[in-house]
Amino acid sequence: MVQICRVQSWFVGVTPLLIFVTVLHQGFATVAPPTPAPHKEPGRPERGHYNITNNGTICLMAYMGLQLNISYNSTSQKKVVQDVMNLQPNLTKHSGSCDSEIASLQLTVDAVKTNLIFVFTMNSTSNKYHLSEVNVSAAWPDMKEHISGHNSSLDYLRGTVGYSYYCRDEQTLNVVQNLSINTFQLQVQPFAVKGDQFGAAEECQLDEDDMLIPIVVGAALAGLVAIVLLAYLIGRKRSHAGYQSI
Repeated sequence: MVQICRVQSWFVGVTPLLIFVTVLHQGFATVAPPTPAPHKEPGRPERGHYNITNNGTICLMAYMGLQLNISYNSTSQKKVVQDVMNLQPNLTKHSGSCDSEIASLQLTVDAVKTNLIFVFTMNSTSNKYHLSEVNVSAAWPDMKEHISGHNSSLDYLRGTVGYSYYCRDEQTLNVVQNLSINTFQLQVQPFAVKGDQFGAAEECQLDEDDMLIPIVVGAALAGLVAIVLLAYLIGRKRSHAGYQSI
C-alpha cells in the first residue's frame, strides 16, 4: 500500500513537469510557412480585334490572342518567378498610327499597368513588311520593380504588302531576355488595307508544317496500299501460271 502511494505521488509530481516541457517545446518549435498554391496557367487567351484608322480609313488590322511571359522579382515570394498573363480584349485599350512605311499598334491594360507597342516596317523595294520593333512595360502588383523591354531589331510576321499574315498555331515572339509574347490565331495586315477586310492570307510556317504532315502520312499510306496490291497481283499471277503448267 505504501508503494502504491509513493508511485501515485511520483506520477502527480512528474505530470505538471511533462506538461510544462511540452508547452515549452511547442513554443520554440519552428512553424513551417504555408505552402503557396500551385501556379495555374491562364489557358488560351481570348482573341481581340484591333483596328487603327487614319483619316477615317482603316490602315491597320490585327486580330489575335496575346499572352505575356515575364520573369520578375516577386515581392510576396522574395525570388525571381516566371508568370504568364493573358490580355483580355474587353479591358484593353488600343491606339496607333500609320505612315507610308511604318505602322504601329499600341495596347494598354490599365488594370495591371501593362503597355505593348508593335511597330511594323515596310520595304518599298521588295514590297514586303515585317514586325520590326516591340516595346513592353509592366508594373504588376507583385513586382518588386516595374519591368520594361524594348527591341528594335526584330524580324517577325513577314508578309507581302496587300496581303495579311495569318498564323493559327501558337507562336512565340522573343522580345528580350526574360520577356516574350505568345500569339494565338493571329491575323494582321499593317499596310494596304481595303475597306474593313483582310487581304488574302499568307500562312505562317507553323501552319504549313501542320498541313504538310497529313499530306505526307496520306502519301505514305497510299504507297503502302499500292505495294500490297502489287504484291497480291504478282502472287496471284504466279499461282495461276503454276496451275496451267500442271
